Amino acid sequence: QVQLVESGGGLVQPGGSLRLSCAASGIVFRVYSMAWYRQAPGNKRELAASITRGGTINYADAVKGRFTISRDNTKDMLYLQMNTLKPEDTAVYYCNANGFEGAYWGQGTQVTVSS
Repeated sequence: QVQLVESGGGLVQPGGSLRLSCAASGIVFRVYSMAWYRQAPGNKRELAASITRGGTINYADAVKGRFTISRDNTKDMLYLQMNTLKPEDTAVYYCNANGFEGAYWGQGTQVTVSS
């Protein structure tokens, strides 16, 4: 059974930082491309950042220079370091695994940026 479990969300003031984590199980993590998506109320789910199994990284323009995606294939973990957070970063953040066996999603973790 595939599981992607996100953690690390919460309430933070503008300009603050959070680190999201995603623990993967039930897949051969190292062969999957991984990504963080986010969905704000009333909006479509959108890509925030992605990292391929080879380590190629891509960021949405809205988060470039502020967010850093990384993965630890020895621990089957995906991370998203979010700095200089803005109110418009408020969303549910989802972990995604995409590979030849299919695509999988976590349940999401809420990030709220507000003073």
